[in-house]
Amino acid sequence: MLLHALALALLAAPVLLAPAQAACTRLRIGADPAYPPLHWYDGHQMQGASVDIARRVLDELHIPYEVRYQGPFTRIMKLAERGEIDMVATLKKTPEREQFLLFPKTAALSNPVAVFQSRERAFAFQARQDLIGHRGGITRGNRFGADVDDFAKASLDIEEADTPESNFNKLKVGRIDYFLTGYFVGMAYLLKRSDEASFVVPSTYLADTPNYLALTLKGACADKLEAIDAKLLQLKKSGVLDEIIKANLARWRTSSLAREAP
Repeated sequence: MLLHALALALLAAPVLLAPAQAACTRLRIGADPAYPPLHWYDGHQMQGASVDIARRVLDELHIPYEVRYQGPFTRIMKLAERGEIDMVATLKKTPEREQFLLFPKTAALSNPVAVFQSRERAFAFQARQDLIGHRGGITRGNRFGADVDDFAKASLDIEEADTPESNFNKLKVGRIDYFLTGYFVGMAYLLKRSDEASFVVPSTYLADTPNYLALTLKGACADKLEAIDAKLLQLKKSGVLDEIIKANLARWRTSSLAREAP
């Protein structure tokens, strides 16, 4: 009987000694530094509606966190895939991203995808099929949701540029016919350029897709997903999320970066 008990204890030992997942002692937040007014780097710290929503959620949940500039969006995604950050604030859900990110049920905000055009060469746009036969541009790394991404890959002639600024420059001189980007970020860059009159945005959006506070699958804070979702839902119902978005639109309009000449 004693030998039998010892044998059972030895069998159980590897399980007891297996290393536990690191505890979530400080949640590390990453964000695209060039996507105002949702998220941007002002030269000193990360700013924007996405960052403020993440801060509000984590403050109310009493979860310690840090927000630091960590390079361009492509690097943010690599850090997320490796679990070297714990949250990306904010981005759209795609099957590719779901391989290494966990998305709450509740979106942090909505970022409609707009079709920016040159006023001099504008064409009628009421549905995605109207883009076929025209040359388009997007910013490298941007995704608009599986439905739009699949349609663009299969049916559209689109080239990538490193920044929204480059795409607007190409659009203005006629190298592309339209530029697909989030409505908010597009308008933010036009404010910075001070040439809004050179471009038009159809009232019909290509898509109106949600953006999420996504947790990294390999990070230490994946177990906070349900709590974060519940808090997001509470703040959304109370109107707090909308207030944060409006405040950051106003902040970007008056920021030194928005007033700089391109």
